[in-house]
Amino acid sequence: MDNTPPPAPPADDFTPPPPPPAAASGSPTDFLKNVVGKRVVVRLTSGVDYRGVLSCLDGYMNIAMEQTEEH
Repeated sequence: MDNTPPPAPPADDFTPPPPPPAAASGSPTDFLKNVVGKRVVVRLTSGVDYRGVLSCLDGYMNIAMEQTEEH
């Protein structure tokens, strides 16, 4: 029996940031305002991921992204 591990998946150019500390406070809106201009992953309820730069959002949580790829 071959005991070699399976090959690693291909490298991705996106590395998710570490989770925020448990003591971090603020609303989801505050969080989103802090990530405008940064690379993000948006996962739809259908399971489709979009990876790109968050360019803006409005009060209804509609977002616009740039340099976006569907995964």
